Amino acid sequence: MTHPSSRWPPLLLTLLAGLLLLSHALWGWIPILDSANLAFHEAGHPIFGLLSARLSVYGGTLMQLLLPAACAWEFHRREQRYGFYVGLLWLAENGLNIARYVADARAHQLPLVGGLDPEDFHDWTEILSRWGLLNHDTALAVLIRVGAVALMAWTVKQAWTRPEDEG
Repeated sequence: MTHPSSRWPPLLLTLLAGLLLLSHALWGWIPILDSANLAFHEAGHPIFGLLSARLSVYGGTLMQLLLPAACAWEFHRREQRYGFYVGLLWLAENGLNIARYVADARAHQLPLVGGLDPEDFHDWTEILSRWGLLNHDTALAVLIRVGAVALMAWTVKQAWTRPEDEG
């Protein structure tokens, strides 16, 4: 029989996933978390720009993905499964942000950091234009959003179905 206290971690993880999804649905922004995510995004541009000027535009999104993935991996390596799951939820939450940004590649409705003109500085306008996919921005955003929600769902499922004694 499962001890009642063993239900708390998956329940809290489920609530966290629900709050992340609800916050995105209602406001599109989670103040503390997404402010940090935005800082990581912006830091990615010069970091990847050191490698190549052409990589700079990809650096923001790459950093948004790499940082939570690295955190999740470190928790996994240490066999701290709920830390790993929280890292995966953070990664998925960034996917929701990225989807929103991709969907804006043609519309240019989102405000950019520093009040920059989206016509000149929108990452995803540049990225999708390079690949000849600008007219597919909203479809790609849907795919990214579905992937993010699927990762959240898988993470919550794992929290409820994996035995406690597994790493």
